[in-house]
Amino acid sequence: MNYKNHFSRQSEYYARFRPEYPHDLFKYLASLSPRKRLAWDCATGSGQAAVGLSRYFEKVIATDASRQQIDHAREAENVEYRLAKAEFSGLERGSVDLITVAQALHWFDLDLFFREAERVLKPSGILAVWTYALMKVSPEVDAVIKKFHSQVVGAYWPPERALVENRYTEIKVPLEPLQPLEFKMSTPWDLEHFRGYLKSWSAAQRFQTFNNSDPLDLIRDDLNKAWGEGSYIREIIWPLTLKIGKKPGGP
Repeated sequence: MNYKNHFSRQSEYYARFRPEYPHDLFKYLASLSPRKRLAWDCATGSGQAAVGLSRYFEKVIATDASRQQIDHAREAENVEYRLAKAEFSGLERGSVDLITVAQALHWFDLDLFFREAERVLKPSGILAVWTYALMKVSPEVDAVIKKFHSQVVGAYWPPERALVENRYTEIKVPLEPLQPLEFKMSTPWDLEHFRGYLKSWSAAQRFQTFNNSDPLDLIRDDLNKAWGEGSYIREIIWPLTLKIGKKPGGP
């Protein structure tokens, strides 16, 4: 099975400019897990979720198929980074209390991954996956970003991205479903940081590779006008779509 490598090239941008997941999300997921010895953060990227989990679990194993992503991952004392595909983790059978997949499930071979998740989870272990699509800033900025997303770089999104746009409605987690709480990401950014985030998009990187030009140049004036002064701080909000399944058995 081929690994779909959409993020190694922009791994530094990914580490610097991706938003942080809310602390309450990890506290909530830990509360669902009857044991807190080992969490597996699958397709960890630069480790945002792994570090969030590290506050609540004795150990976190964070895997990614991209060496460049792991090289830029943030460190924590009880987080161990490993190079591994999602579908073949190398973890022991029945060893994991909680599995998380943050903004990455759509890249997997779902049948193989769910089989692997069921294999490594302990009885009553939890699988939590989440995604987010376009952010909310202001009506003016949102209109520019919608054009950038759909028209400027629209043809450069990999087909799997459609699962994100549909908020994972087509994906069924083959475990006992749990009704999750609702969460969102929210962060204050200036325009420079916001541009860095847009540049981390896989479609923006593919546009630049194929055209040898920065797609952000095509919206620069419109975005500047919609945002206001470059140093102006705006609140960026991403609603999260969370799906949770529990392996049968155990307490």
